[in-house]
Parts: sequence; structure tokens; C-alpha cells
Amino acid sequence: MALIHDATLSPGKLELLAGWLPGRPWWRGDASALTKVATFRFDDPDGEVGMETFLLRGGDGPLVQVPLTYRAAPLEGAEAALVGTMEHSVLGPRWVYDACADPVHMRVLATTIAGAGREADQELATSDGTRPLPGSASVRGDGAPGLEVPGVVRPEPEDSDDATTVRLGDHVLRVQRRPGTSVDVTGAALRLRQDEGDGLVLATLT
Repeated sequence: MALIHDATLSPGKLELLAGWLPGRPWWRGDASALTKVATFRFDDPDGEVGMETFLLRGGDGPLVQVPLTYRAAPLEGAEAALVGTMEHSVLGPRWVYDACADPVHMRVLATTIAGAGREADQELATSDGTRPLPGSASVRGDGAPGLEVPGVVRPEPEDSDDATTVRLGDHVLRVQRRPGTSVDVTGAALRLRQDEGDGLVLATLT
């Protein structure tokens, strides 16, 4: 269960991304005109790291996938993947990272694909208590019976013009930055179930 606080963020998430996206080899579009199409979250089993994946458009650009992690302290060795910092009115300072460089996110993503998992359910926490918070996108892993997801110590992401690839032991996890239905899936995949682009491949695990 992902717990979302009714909080103020400074700067906002899209504001942070507008300054970070230009220059990424896979980014296409106008970063000054970002539109959030949908988001979904995964749950950290240890309850320490927030994980949120954005599906964005920049102006008239294509749909782009940007997974982020939120941490209460800097992630050692991930300086190059720091998107920025923001102040959360409930939780305090947050360090925001490209999730492809975060070991927690990459292990959870691989486990979701291999185990035919889905996105986390969400609850909104307010001063009056908590209530279910409907998500704006649903995802599902294909499942890969018998595949053991190795521990991830420090991912070394490699960006191309349409994806980010991370090696996990003998396996390769590929995050499709520009999701598509024509992606060659040789192993198992994480697929989007959402009004815009049902069945789009978001990531593959081989």
C-alpha cells in the first residue's frame, strides 16, 4: 500500500522535471509545457523509498515514461541521477532520483514483472484520516516462472534514444522511455492498462 500525504511540495514535481529532462538522450518534446498523462506507484517493502512513475508529454511530443524515487536522505553513489530536491510539508526534505539508478526501484520493478504483479494500491492521508486514492494508470507484469530476481546493489543505467537498460546479474531490465506496442519482447514485460495506449510495453526483463 502506497501512502500519499495531502501535502505541499516546493518545488513541484513537474517543475523539477522541466529542469532535468532537457538533455536526456531519450527525451522528446517541450519540457516547458509538460502534461501529466498518468502516474502509478510501487510499494517499497521496507517502507522507506517512495516510487512513482510518470507518463508525460512535452507539448506535442510523444508519450514518455519517467520513473522517480523519493528519499529522506541522499542515495550514495547516485549523484548523476539526482533530479533535484524538494520540500515536503509533511515529510520534510526529499531527494528525488531517476529511479533507474535506484536499487530499490529496480528490484521492485523486476520482481513485479517476474511475479505477474501490478501497481500498488494507494491511500491518501489527511488530517481526517486515510481513504482510498484511485490511481490514474494500471500496470501488470507478464510473469516469468522460475526467474529469480537477484539483489541490486548499485544499478549502472545505460541510456539510449528510447530506453534505459540496467543489468541485474544474468538478466537485463530495459525501461522503455517511449512506451510502445511494437517493442520486441523476448522475455517478460510490464504492460500498461490505461485508456490511452492499452497494452503499451513499459519495461522488459530478459
